[in-house]
Amino acid sequence: MTFSPGCNAVPYSAQRSWTEGRDAVAREADSRRVHAVDRVVGPARTKAEERLQRFLDAALELTQGPAGMDFSVHDVVERSGQSLRSFYAYFDGKHELLLALLDSSAVSVAAELAETVAEVDDPLERLHRFCVDFYALCRTAPQGVSGERATVTTLGQFALQLFMAYPREAMRAFGSLNALAESLLHDAIDAGSIRTEVAVPRIAATLMEAVMFDHFALVIEAADTSFPESAAEELWQVLLHGLGPLPVAARRPAGKGRR
Repeated sequence: MTFSPGCNAVPYSAQRSWTEGRDAVAREADSRRVHAVDRVVGPARTKAEERLQRFLDAALELTQGPAGMDFSVHDVVERSGQSLRSFYAYFDGKHELLLALLDSSAVSVAAELAETVAEVDDPLERLHRFCVDFYALCRTAPQGVSGERATVTTLGQFALQLFMAYPREAMRAFGSLNALAESLLHDAIDAGSIRTEVAVPRIAATLMEAVMFDHFALVIEAADTSFPESAAEELWQVLLHGLGPLPVAARRPAGKGRR
């Protein structure tokens, strides 16, 4: 599985600035939201936006409950206080609602990460910050969390299912995150911090995939799924150095695993 449409290695030659990557995040924002609202355009556009948001908020609340993604369209309609007819004015079914929620979540994550890494000067440390903070944002939100924070933390909760069932549509939702990750990789190449022959689109996609779905490794090894902070740093070291011996400065004391 890959999140990026481009997978061929292309020799890096042109300068790619961090500002360009950040601007790309903004350009990609709210694509599915716009599509949904455009189905009911007109003088009532503001009301249409509000109704759409109520459906998204209702779905988000349901995903944070004990049933997770196992809810029905009728559950969303009832929780939103709107009509079934109104729901189908925006969405063809539950899958489109979930894709819209995924899009909203990905855009929120990209915007938050762009703001966070902008505070860091060193290109390699920006990439490090992106991976570690992305890891934290992809963890499932605790029950009771609501609003924008809950929207951000839904990303790792059901992205895998949507990518398996609707790969093309789900991939489009990750345009802003792809642009940000690729920009950070290009900056690290410019700085000589990583190899120049890196296939940026594919590696950006692989990096995001590894970060988003690392929690499955914890399930496989039957480890504590509370996601300690060390887990994000361990994954970063694997992404940066592969499976070879770590540089002395990056080594941890023996016996200090993620458990």
